[in-house]
Amino acid sequence: MEHRPLSELGHVADLKPSQVPQLSKRERLDRWAELLEQKPDRLLRTLDEIEWKPKAVRHAMRADDSALTVAFNDPVLRTAGLVSDRFGDAVNFFQISEHDAHIVLCSCHGGEFMRSEEAARRVRGIRSPRLWSLYFGWFR
Repeated sequence: MEHRPLSELGHVADLKPSQVPQLSKRERLDRWAELLEQKPDRLLRTLDEIEWKPKAVRHAMRADDSALTVAFNDPVLRTAGLVSDRFGDAVNFFQISEHDAHIVLCSCHGGEFMRSEEAARRVRGIRSPRLWSLYFGWFR
């Protein structure tokens, strides 16, 4: 095998930068909701009382089989930049507030477990705030 610098390979091969999908915030949230809706009766773990944790702890929080695990297991979302199933990484990737992530993921809103269908409904609610009144009877 002959080793050459990348700058020389352009003359030998047709090199193209890898295609990383550019998803809008809405597309990311829609994809997450669609993934959750694929198995609506699946029980997902929630994150335990997010609001009471210090910021560093909160950002590192995760749980096996959570709504965040569903998102992180998706190759499209990982390729688009989701780096883990931790709370802080999800807030950054989905470009949502910690308050919105709290509504979707916290145990105080669904107990220790939440049906995947309910998590999807909440994701759609943070994507389209007008939907909150339909789901929860109040405006944000």
